Amino acid sequence: MKRIHLFEFEDLPWFPDFLRNYMTDFLQFLTNKTKLFQPVIPIIEKGIKKSGMNRIIDMGSGGGGGLIWISEVLQKINPDLQVILTDLYPNIVAFEYTKQRGKNFEYRKNPVDARDVPDDLKGLRTQFLSLHHFKPKDAKKILQNAVATKQNIAIFEGQERSLSSIFAMIFSPLTVLFVTPFIRPISVGRIIFTYLIPLVPIFVLWDGVVSSLRTYSVKEMEDLVNELDNKDQFDWEIGRKKSGPGVNLYLLGTLKN
Repeated sequence: MKRIHLFEFEDLPWFPDFLRNYMTDFLQFLTNKTKLFQPVIPIIEKGIKKSGMNRIIDMGSGGGGGLIWISEVLQKINPDLQVILTDLYPNIVAFEYTKQRGKNFEYRKNPVDARDVPDDLKGLRTQFLSLHHFKPKDAKKILQNAVATKQNIAIFEGQERSLSSIFAMIFSPLTVLFVTPFIRPISVGRIIFTYLIPLVPIFVLWDGVVSSLRTYSVKEMEDLVNELDNKDQFDWEIGRKKSGPGVNLYLLGTLKN
């Protein structure tokens, strides 16, 4: 199936922040509760160890992604681990809630572009469920920026470009309706725009299907790496791991010693 880069509502600059936040809050809740990224914990550990720093710089954090649960697991091995949340459209309410849940979390209030990360943000760069938002030329810029600044990078997706993944996304509105009462912090607006004016389930359905259509395959991620300048300065590991009924696609780039 050919990659199709349709638009996602949450990428649009004019899309209301409050609706974008409701959608990313849903993704955060779901990834934490389902432990979506459990199979790739060893890959994250490897990236942290090889970076030589006890710090994760998460890019495109949305509502914090699945990092609350992931951080709890990683802290059992590395108690001093620090996680810094960043996003081009920072969800400050969600970031603050995540910080309250995990004392090792910090966040940037100002927008951070994954294609040009500020020099003071050093550590293992991570992206969860976000590489597919970028067209190939911009995805390449993300990787090239990591290479140019000699920062390790780990990228993870929780879906793939397949009929089974797209089919699963079709049921996402039902999931939104079921889990919304359990999402914290409680928001009257989230209730209104989920049940009374069901915009959130509709937008989640569209963005979920488009996410699958946009997702880079293992081969396509390998092609991106092969186009990088100075790519041989890094070790690259790209693959897929089974995660429940779904799959985790991953890319790990670590600076050679």
